[in-house]
Amino acid sequence: MNDFVSDTIRPVRFADDRLWLLDQRRLPAQETFLPLDDAPAVADAIREMVVRGAPAIGITAAFGVVLACHQALQATDWRERVGADIATLRAARPTAVNLFWALDRMQAVVAAAGSARAALTATRETAMAMLEADIAGNRELGAHGAALIEPGRAVLTHCNTGSLATGGYGTALGVIRAAWDQGRITGVYADETRPWMQGSRLTAWELVHDGIPVTLLCEGAAARLLQSGEVGCVVVGADRIAANGDTANKIGTYGLALLARAHGVRFMVAAPVATIDYATPAGDAIPIEQRDAGEVLTLAGQPLAAAGAAAYNPAFDVTPAGLIDAIVTERGVIENPDAERLAAWRPHPGDTPEPRGVHEGT
Repeated sequence: MNDFVSDTIRPVRFADDRLWLLDQRRLPAQETFLPLDDAPAVADAIREMVVRGAPAIGITAAFGVVLACHQALQATDWRERVGADIATLRAARPTAVNLFWALDRMQAVVAAAGSARAALTATRETAMAMLEADIAGNRELGAHGAALIEPGRAVLTHCNTGSLATGGYGTALGVIRAAWDQGRITGVYADETRPWMQGSRLTAWELVHDGIPVTLLCEGAAARLLQSGEVGCVVVGADRIAANGDTANKIGTYGLALLARAHGVRFMVAAPVATIDYATPAGDAIPIEQRDAGEVLTLAGQPLAAAGAAAYNPAFDVTPAGLIDAIVTERGVIENPDAERLAAWRPHPGDTPEPRGVHEGT
């Protein structure tokens, strides 16, 4: 498929005015692509986690706008129809900055188009460019991150930050793929990542698929693993990085950062520059999605808990910048991130970087 050895998965495809998504709810048992023809169906797919991961969500939403333009092609009020579909896509999930960044970009493309046909052409070209830029940027990010990993030990990761969470290759898993191909790591430990089990269902599937040794663990075993000395680095992704370096990621990341600091293990966040939300000054201003209690209380529709028990089910937590040793981006590395260091990476007025990001924790 390409020159990168450990890179064989593409979860988002667009052809003949139809979007195809690898249905991540069915992995690892089934590899099924779901066809989508309109923006409301795309919003449902994002909400129901057919697709998850901030870059993948952003790219998927961009193609949702393409479908909106296609559906409105013969309508006299096509702008209003597309605008309503964009609003529907915005409401799909609240935390990942990429969803809104991508839709802002697509909305500007629609606004600049002189006709419905021109809007369809321009949005299709823009969405395809987003997809291609995401994969290229992930490879650059992976190379920067791999260079920080001292050879000879394993790495630990959390949730899924690979091809399934992006256009392809991955962010934190992109770092891991690059490090493996360079012979810098001995293998990968992956948290199961409850309650949606992205680590066991998705990350393990990706790594096995690409021939990278992976060992699963319950989150509760991470402290013992780090205490053992087998892990040289923890590599995770991010859904949103505040202007001061505080980072929102899949629930459980904050605890992992605390454990890494306690055991002297380097803690790395792999995140494209576009994941930095300069409009959010600190982590306490990041909206945290609260998901349905049933995700905790049941498994595959079967009850796990005593009847009448309640559940606490935030999808994300926030890791303070002081616990992060490095933020790795496609443009380079931000060591010991804080507000001053992140400000140096802020885009200048008029810059139009490709909308990207790391991964949506769920």
